[in-house]
Amino acid sequence: MRRKVKSERITLTQIEITDAGAEGKAIGHHDGKVIFVTNAVPGDIADVQITRSKKSFMEGKAVHFHTLSDKRATPFCEHFGFCGGCKWQHLQYEQQLFYKQKQVIDNFERIAKVEMPKINPILASEYETCYRNKLEYTFSDYRWLTDDDMKSDDRANINMNALGFHIAQHFDRVLDLTKCFLQAEPSNLIRNSVKAFCIEQGFTFYNPRHHTGFLRNLIIRNTTLGETMAIMVFAEPHPEHEALVLNHILSTYPSLTSLMYVVNTKLNDTIADLDIQCFHGQNYITEQLGNLHFRIGPVSFFQTNSRQALRMYNIVKDFAAITPDSIVYDLYTGTGTIANFVARDAKKVVGIEYVPSSVEDAKMNSAFNEITNTEFIAGDIAKILTPDFFSLHGSPDIIITDPPRNGMHADVVEQIVQAAPQRIIYVSCNPATQARDLALLCERYKITAIQPLDMFPHTHHVENIVLLEKLKR
Repeated sequence: MRRKVKSERITLTQIEITDAGAEGKAIGHHDGKVIFVTNAVPGDIADVQITRSKKSFMEGKAVHFHTLSDKRATPFCEHFGFCGGCKWQHLQYEQQLFYKQKQVIDNFERIAKVEMPKINPILASEYETCYRNKLEYTFSDYRWLTDDDMKSDDRANINMNALGFHIAQHFDRVLDLTKCFLQAEPSNLIRNSVKAFCIEQGFTFYNPRHHTGFLRNLIIRNTTLGETMAIMVFAEPHPEHEALVLNHILSTYPSLTSLMYVVNTKLNDTIADLDIQCFHGQNYITEQLGNLHFRIGPVSFFQTNSRQALRMYNIVKDFAAITPDSIVYDLYTGTGTIANFVARDAKKVVGIEYVPSSVEDAKMNSAFNEITNTEFIAGDIAKILTPDFFSLHGSPDIIITDPPRNGMHADVVEQIVQAAPQRIIYVSCNPATQARDLALLCERYKITAIQPLDMFPHTHHVENIVLLEKLKR
């Protein structure tokens, strides 16, 4: 019997990288199989070490480059290659946009298989770095060791405490960050200062395997108005130590709009169900989109790229073509940002969201902006959208839907079709599930406009907005 060779020991030579694929991986081919390569870009020719081999595909890592693509860019972050946050830094931004647009086209042609207009050119992000308004850092006493760490002659004395991001596929390992380009200052300054102070004080960092340690998470939120919120998450209640950390943050950054804290002794990192306390300032920060202001609390959902969110909402409003007589439904409304954004053009907006706390935020945002024609309901959309619901709240002329990555439940799609609005605006962060849902909707509707938008530069993620109009029968 022939002995099997472990896939991780196989190195394929002279593999031409021809495309960009899912999860930021590049694509090559060998003997009829697709190879997903983690650290290459289209146009590279490389030797690829195979780490996983299945019947129809392989996965691997480029270990030697024979030719470097002219599509390459020099990564700007020292953590590139270890941190999974910005996997496309080595690909020129114009090329990132090309492959994001291609991702939309490929999914629509392969999955939706419906008649559609020419897709509009993707809208680039105004900011390629420092575009995120929220980051969550993790404390860990089990730091990820980089290649340089592993080569160090003094490895035994490396401080294993880290404050940064989880390593992909390693829930218990955290990459210690020096500088992250995802969020504007004072994000890095606060994180580095807090870490140095806590090490100096001898406070223990969290251990995710044993669920021990004092320091667990640091969350930083900011807005385009210059407001900043910091949230310290402690894993154990130590009032004196908590006060030391919080006072250090405040004395170092007295201009913080909001300083919050919470003790999370649970086995998961979710804090939405906990009693979050305000240590300094107010318990929210304020963002402006157009002529509206939104209050953002410590657990409020808000689009991560505020500037691109405004562009997206303007496109949604343009596609919707709302009139003063229009009844608009906003499905998966979250904290009601889209609902409130379009409300002043409509007769009435009904927002539906399954998270009750988000619905309360949506109501608060309506009141904050003196909007009186919105109605927000908490519950399972698949169960809520019934003929009785439409009779009670009014039949929708326009439905806006912005579901999570897994798309809409088939029952929701059917209920939308039964509601028979004149127009549907489908916003999605996953063109594959969007295409699946559009195949069902297009039995009664025609796609008349498609607008991709880049919300997350240096990642493979793409936002896509589709306008559907009811077929005339």
